[in-house]
Amino acid sequence: MKNQMVAMILAGGQGTRLGKLTRETAKPAVPFGGKYRIIDFALSNCANSGINKVGVVTQYQPLELNEHIGNGESWGLNGGDGGATILQPYSSADGEKWFKGTSHAIYQNIAYIDRYNPEYVLVLSGDHIYKMDYSNMLE
Repeated sequence: MKNQMVAMILAGGQGTRLGKLTRETAKPAVPFGGKYRIIDFALSNCANSGINKVGVVTQYQPLELNEHIGNGESWGLNGGDGGATILQPYSSADGEKWFKGTSHAIYQNIAYIDRYNPEYVLVLSGDHIYKMDYSNMLE
């Protein structure tokens, strides 16, 4: 699995329906069960599935999320070839500064994906709560 798949976690959501919880933080950074964050589910699922190349695409209020993820060490995603990488929006040549949607966020980070030349790209939401072994999809 390690060399054939890159995961892209979309973690830039504002989460307006959560009201005060997401007024100053991205939905994936909302605390869950005390010391955890919602994004921990996606990161743990990747690590437990043997995926060690994980791009975390941020946008809205990214500071708290960036600090929480750090270098990915908490999930064992800080190793040599790969690990967790924060992918923030940047100004493009045409002046765009924010992603327009899911496909645009992936497209703007295609260089990250191409760096590893994976057979598969797994696009995940950073604000869903579930447990899954993604390696089962390849069988």
